Amino acid sequence: MKKVILLAAFCFSAQGQGDWTAWSATPGTAAKLSAKDGATGTSLITEGGGNPAVFGGWQRLIQGIKPQQWYRFRATYSAEGVPFPARQIVARLDWTTDSLKRAGQPDYPWSTQNQGNQTLVTQDVQAPPGANGVKVQLLLVNAPSAKVVWGDVALDPIATPRKRSVVVSSVNLRPQRSPDPVGEFLAFMEKSVPENSDVVLLPEGITVVGTSKRYTDVAEPVPGPTTGRLGQFAKQRQTWLVAGIYERDGSVVYNTSVLIDRQGRVAGKYRKVYIPREEFEGGITPGSDYPVFQTDFGTVGMMICWDVQFADPARALALRGAELILMPIWGGNETLAKARAIENQVFLVSSGYDHPTYIMDPNGEILSRAAERGSVATSQIDLNRRYLDPWLGDMRARFMKELRTDTKVDPAGRR
Repeated sequence: MKKVILLAAFCFSAQGQGDWTAWSATPGTAAKLSAKDGATGTSLITEGGGNPAVFGGWQRLIQGIKPQQWYRFRATYSAEGVPFPARQIVARLDWTTDSLKRAGQPDYPWSTQNQGNQTLVTQDVQAPPGANGVKVQLLLVNAPSAKVVWGDVALDPIATPRKRSVVVSSVNLRPQRSPDPVGEFLAFMEKSVPENSDVVLLPEGITVVGTSKRYTDVAEPVPGPTTGRLGQFAKQRQTWLVAGIYERDGSVVYNTSVLIDRQGRVAGKYRKVYIPREEFEGGITPGSDYPVFQTDFGTVGMMICWDVQFADPARALALRGAELILMPIWGGNETLAKARAIENQVFLVSSGYDHPTYIMDPNGEILSRAAERGSVATSQIDLNRRYLDPWLGDMRARFMKELRTDTKVDPAGRR
């Protein structure tokens, strides 16, 4: 392990730096702590010691923090005996005033990256107003068999992050008795979608709406004729585009959402996982995964219609890093859609027929709504904006660190 350090960017006095000390919520939740000197420095070791109630670890007080300054936290660790690292291995930044009272709410670095047998934890955070110190805590939570070895702990001031602006447009259009609904969507987008859109969303089933055809009648390969037509528009406008179509793969038909990149190529697809009875009876087969995709502006995921009725699609996408969920939808529960945005702290965009067309922020607030047929909802969103609750702090980070993935129960109620 590399040596444990705190970068000297703050120019602390020796008294202000202090040493790493033990911290626990109560004496009964204390972790077993030790330090090991090696050729490259000292490692900090935290063990559960057989205690299922363990909630403790190392702490170091850093003074000289500037209120509202941005900082980058960085640490590496190796671990064994930890079945759920995201919840059980916790780095926390507990901001303090000059009287050592809590300032604002703690931050929980949650972004991780595997580096061989180590895990790198990083996060950019902003010190709250009134903060001039921070307790850097390396904690173990409810992991009795764990052994975690920390190294390379650093907290460094950085420049204020730039906005990561994305112009999102979502289309409200429903072709009626149309021989070519895709052509209607393309013609409408040509005249109505703003030129500066970074991503455009169309509804579910754009190849079947307004026709009397069945799903199986319009199913086609991906890539295929419809993605080719959509790709021409995306390339012409230099925009990303998402739309719901019906995909044929051999004898199997899926309800699929396709992602087209700015060059007009198929960059990804999502096969609808939650299929209602009506679609099963129409010959649709469910998908089985929740992929996310890297774009030039951020990480996106897709859901389709009935998916919004259930918690796990949006949750899985958020856990895989989705910042923006694009949802072609026929009709669905608007309250549940709002819940999916709030509980996962993601932007959620819908394009629907019987469901409203809107752009929603992580607080569940509608930023833009296309209320009339033949209209477009457009909003410029900032994917770098932090949504802070005054009492609870950064809800995205809390979601990442506090979500329970260890309590699955099958439909019969068996553990």
